[in-house]
Amino acid sequence: MQRLTETLARLNATIQTRRGADPSSSYTARLLAEGPERAAKKFGEEAIETVVAAIQGDADALAAESADLLYHWLVLLAASGVDPDAVAAKLDAREGRSGLDEKAARPK
Repeated sequence: MQRLTETLARLNATIQTRRGADPSSSYTARLLAEGPERAAKKFGEEAIETVVAAIQGDADALAAESADLLYHWLVLLAASGVDPDAVAAKLDAREGRSGLDEKAARPK
């Protein structure tokens, strides 16, 4: 898991450097320039492809689609102005609580 954490940190740093870059020079810059709606659409597409790979039981495809999903998730966060540390804080706040209890405590 440490390798994934380090890889995601490097990937996020790269995504941040693409902010404001020429959209014709980088796929990431293009996604960021197109805004959160486009980033969300791409994230959704990758989520579906990840689910399909899992259902098919194809471990290699699942790993590849998961990589695409995580990349597009980080781009979506960046396009939406959400720092990944805010996500970590939400996860930290839920740690040690039953998922059923946590979900029941959410406002309706």
